[in-house]
Amino acid sequence: MAVNLQLVPAAAGKRLGAAVIDWLPGVAVLVVAFAIGFAGITRTRSGGFIVYDTSSLVLFGGIGLGLTLAYLSVVLGLEARTGKTPGNLLMGIRSADQDGYAPGAGAVFLRGLITGAGILLAVLAAVLVVVFKWFDAALFILGPLLLVGAAWAVLVVVSNRWDKNGGLRGWNDAAARTLVFDVKAGRDPITTGGIQGPYSFAPLDLPPVQQVLSPVAGATAAQSPAPQPSAPPAPSPSATMPSQTMPYTAPASFAPTAPAQAAGQGMMPCFAHGFASTGSAGHRVPPQHVDDDVERTQVRPGTSGPAPVAVLRIRLDDGRDFQLDRSVLVGRNPVGQAGEQHAQLLAVDDPGRSISKTHLHLLTDGAGVWVTDRQSTNGSAVTTPDGLRTPLVPGVPTFVNPGSSVHFGDRTFYLGQA
Repeated sequence: MAVNLQLVPAAAGKRLGAAVIDWLPGVAVLVVAFAIGFAGITRTRSGGFIVYDTSSLVLFGGIGLGLTLAYLSVVLGLEARTGKTPGNLLMGIRSADQDGYAPGAGAVFLRGLITGAGILLAVLAAVLVVVFKWFDAALFILGPLLLVGAAWAVLVVVSNRWDKNGGLRGWNDAAARTLVFDVKAGRDPITTGGIQGPYSFAPLDLPPVQQVLSPVAGATAAQSPAPQPSAPPAPSPSATMPSQTMPYTAPASFAPTAPAQAAGQGMMPCFAHGFASTGSAGHRVPPQHVDDDVERTQVRPGTSGPAPVAVLRIRLDDGRDFQLDRSVLVGRNPVGQAGEQHAQLLAVDDPGRSISKTHLHLLTDGAGVWVTDRQSTNGSAVTTPDGLRTPLVPGVPTFVNPGSSVHFGDRTFYLGQA
């Protein structure tokens, strides 16, 4: 199944739906509890004074306030650790911090405080009504405050519609430094390595791994020299049984091929190609197998330290070549989406306008590149070293090995190592 590796900001409608689902239970319990409490208030006259019995308001109001705080605490803790709430789960969105991980309790509390500021003001007004016994005017005080608080909460939740950065943040997100992503339309950063995401989230529907012998496994084993009298006899190499394996192909490289060594330079064998050399006496010496001496590692002259790590590069059809960063966007004038601010932008000149503005996304993993066609107009394709050409499915990452060519629009680049 194809996996969308992109990050998609949550739309204002989904944000509002999730907020309504999350806030509605707590607000409903609070309103019902206070309504029952206010309805149970009685008043009597005593000595010319009006005495209010508010025991029912204190009882039911306390119960409602306690249940609401307990519910909000559970929701806050769940969102702080996982970015999930009942509303987020139902609407398919997740809240995260600015790096794409769980937002944390402080950020979630600040977002909720800003969003529910109007509702909290109404609760404070209800407490003042009880303290100062403004029961006759309670409806005229609390009714408008509840309406204003609800309108403010809706305005804050959908404020990402006015965000110039692709609707990524609302007012509460900007204050708490949080983000909200649509995990149905894109990737969930919390469970997939944050904003950047590791390479392992590319789809792994690859062919099964097959055992492959050494590149020179079929070469003739070299004869061991006669041991010295004082030295123990050298162990004889074990025979390797032939097996049905995939043919070995040398990795592609941008480095030029090393020139062949001149003949007659002593007894130094050429291990890379299995050639035999000729000694000073004219006798032919059979080639030495690289796996014959399994107990020791031969140190090559002039080398010290570990071998350099291969670096992936691409060479465009106009002769330019580039070293690839981890994430690369290729196109006529590529622009990153949400979460791709740190991607390498590779603009390719295309007078015929066959290339889309952002045509390809490349994600390197050392051994090769995951190439994704970004819903381009003219499509893309990959040609493997054996000449097999395969069109890319838009939005589906395809693994490309070094030595392959990638065609996008009327342009092509070659993937190799250096």
